[in-house]
Amino acid sequence: MSLQLRPATPADIPAITAIYAVEVRELVNTYEYEVPSEAEMAQRMQSITEHGYPYLVATIDDEVAGYAYANSYRARIAYQWTVENSIYVDARFHGQGVGKALMQALIAECTARGYRQMIAVIGEPTNTASIKLHERFGFELIGVFRGLGRKHGRWLDTVQMQRALGDGADSAPTHE
Repeated sequence: MSLQLRPATPADIPAITAIYAVEVRELVNTYEYEVPSEAEMAQRMQSITEHGYPYLVATIDDEVAGYAYANSYRARIAYQWTVENSIYVDARFHGQGVGKALMQALIAECTARGYRQMIAVIGEPTNTASIKLHERFGFELIGVFRGLGRKHGRWLDTVQMQRALGDGADSAPTHE
């Protein structure tokens, strides 16, 4: 097994779409009801990377095992130093360090780009694997929104976690 990390490319879209499709159809980790097309996923990737955010894939023996990206937490200018993370791992590769490698690389990349806070929005408090992964990397529980979404016939709680990047809020950014 050879785990490699690299920036995502358009050639990765079919695998990324397939991983995400399972999340949409079978789970509640994403609050989408319909699986986005490959064209839609490509457009999302392009928008994320054009705005200067990292988008990474993990491969094992040249097969996409997972992906991660950071994106704007909110659109208003005062949030420009805060990112929200997303990490998805193909179920076939769970427990093989893919999520850990992606998280470590995403944090490093966002820190290098000058971001100061990273937010995790986790669908459901029962998603203990994601919560534990975030805790392992220094994220703290900020709160749980009760019944914030609804999917698969039930109300969903949403966990919010946060981690400082670099100096966090202890110093001013290099530009304002």
